[in-house]
Amino acid sequence: MASDHYFSATPASPENLRRIRVTLAGRDVEVTTAGGVFSPDHVDSGTAVLLANTPPPPPGGHLLDLGSGWGPIALSLAIESPRSTVWAVDVNERALDLVRRNADALGLTNVNAVLPGDVPADVTFRTIRSNPPIRVGKNELHGLLERWIPRLDERSDAWLVVQRNLGSDSLQRWLAATLDKGYTVTRAATGRGFRVLKVRRHGSPATEAIPLPGSV
Repeated sequence: MASDHYFSATPASPENLRRIRVTLAGRDVEVTTAGGVFSPDHVDSGTAVLLANTPPPPPGGHLLDLGSGWGPIALSLAIESPRSTVWAVDVNERALDLVRRNADALGLTNVNAVLPGDVPADVTFRTIRSNPPIRVGKNELHGLLERWIPRLDERSDAWLVVQRNLGSDSLQRWLAATLDKGYTVTRAATGRGFRVLKVRRHGSPATEAIPLPGSV
């Protein structure tokens, strides 16, 4: 039996392409998913919580969906911010192919679906949105975040959704202890057993985080 995971580079399981209907950025759309990728039958609960508890993306610049899967976060960012460049980053080649198919089908020309090493080193991000692959293990996860969060622009936010019983609170503490004093880490929202963590990279002088919709 193949040891196939959604974070496998080249899934060995049958592709089994399928079409599903989902709501992304307020639009009812049809997308293509497949076996061997994360949550192929629907927008998973964690991603739904993240999408419901983050502000509109910046209107331009480079935006990052880290661990894109078939693309619900990247596609939502691209719909909401058509003048931006959205980077959908994943190690799973099948997932990246699906993001490309879906972006093309939805007429989104501002999505780059690429492997981590294919993002130019000089690109920095005005926001990072991620339902990170917790099951890769703590060391891999920490390395992933240490690689990408420092690529936030100044005065920009990363938003991460993590299941509470899979270590969201310990991850928040680790981020706060690991990142330098130019960052703050807070819990922005809780829902369906998930936490949304917000990592703010401040500028000089320090700046306030972008408020959530409906906040005072």
